[in-house]
Amino acid sequence: MQARIVRHIEDIDPADWNRLAGEAQPFLRHEFLAALEATGCVGPGTGWQPEHLVLRAADGALLGAMPLYRKTDSWGEFVFDFAWADAYRRAGLAYFPKLVAAVPFTPASGPRLLAAPGPQAAGVRRALREAALAHARDSGVSSLHVLFPEAAQAGELAGAGLLLRRDCQFHWHNRGWTSFEEFLGAFTAEKRKKARRERRRVTEAGIELRFVEGGAIDAALWDEILPLHASTFWLRGRNPYLTDDFFRRVAQALPTQLLAVVARHRGTTVAVALFFRGTDTLYGRYWGSTGSYHSLHFEACYYQGIEYCIAQGLQRFEPGTQGEHKVARGFAPQDVWSTHWLADPRFAEAIDHYLDRERDHVARYIEAVDAHVPYRQEST
Repeated sequence: MQARIVRHIEDIDPADWNRLAGEAQPFLRHEFLAALEATGCVGPGTGWQPEHLVLRAADGALLGAMPLYRKTDSWGEFVFDFAWADAYRRAGLAYFPKLVAAVPFTPASGPRLLAAPGPQAAGVRRALREAALAHARDSGVSSLHVLFPEAAQAGELAGAGLLLRRDCQFHWHNRGWTSFEEFLGAFTAEKRKKARRERRRVTEAGIELRFVEGGAIDAALWDEILPLHASTFWLRGRNPYLTDDFFRRVAQALPTQLLAVVARHRGTTVAVALFFRGTDTLYGRYWGSTGSYHSLHFEACYYQGIEYCIAQGLQRFEPGTQGEHKVARGFAPQDVWSTHWLADPRFAEAIDHYLDRERDHVARYIEAVDAHVPYRQEST
């Protein structure tokens, strides 16, 4: 097997890449990653420089791949290492550049060592891991970070000596409900009443919501909803990570996997929530509105997604990072992982000790939050 770095994903055959990435989620698809590069979301000046790792057989067949980026900052990763970078700076060392195996701007867990299923998969993943570490050493970066790997791959990487970091998100799991009302029936009476009141407030305000697949969004509707998406970033003093061109392009490339919940009031679009769909999971991503509408965020970003999952038979809903307010709406704490290699053994030792304590803290936090999920005791 021969490993090499590819700096433009368009130089990799889409069918070959997608054969390794699989169908489970859209973010690892060649179409998604190519749209990021083609529309300038990653590349020069963005802090994300593609250095995808590929593994080929002697005959050129693609055996394995890793979405890999050289980073010059820590923005858009959702695994926060700003304190690590500051410690390097105070020690007079350079933390950047670093290497990150991840999907840019996408805190969704999935495989990061891509290999076709079969008896050679474990060997291919091992070769990818060794090649990534060799590339990190040879290129002189401070570190290699594998962000949001699925749990099994996180275990493999930790077993090979990478440092394991634990974090928490809030996910919804389908228990076979056939309607939203049946789902609410699993809540305690108090929480059920609150959820119904939130939904009623949106209806009573005269706001109507509908799901639209990306391929059905015309130019005029994009012109209405994309400024709403961007406004959420502008309010925080940042430009959006993803450009308008990205959304238009990926909607054409993955027309049934990009989804929008569009909220209208008196004929005017007032809010949008953007989602991506996998084979069994809905992923909530971005939200924006023209103003403050009581409970509309909960309705557009959470309740509409849950209702969609029930209707479509999807098993899981990942609404994004952070947000304990999700718990009262039916989401439960869920482990997510990252793994880390640091070239400097002194920092590696210090961070290893820190991560030991952090994992214990996250475990206690998850246990505490679990006590506040809205489900009746007999429903848990």
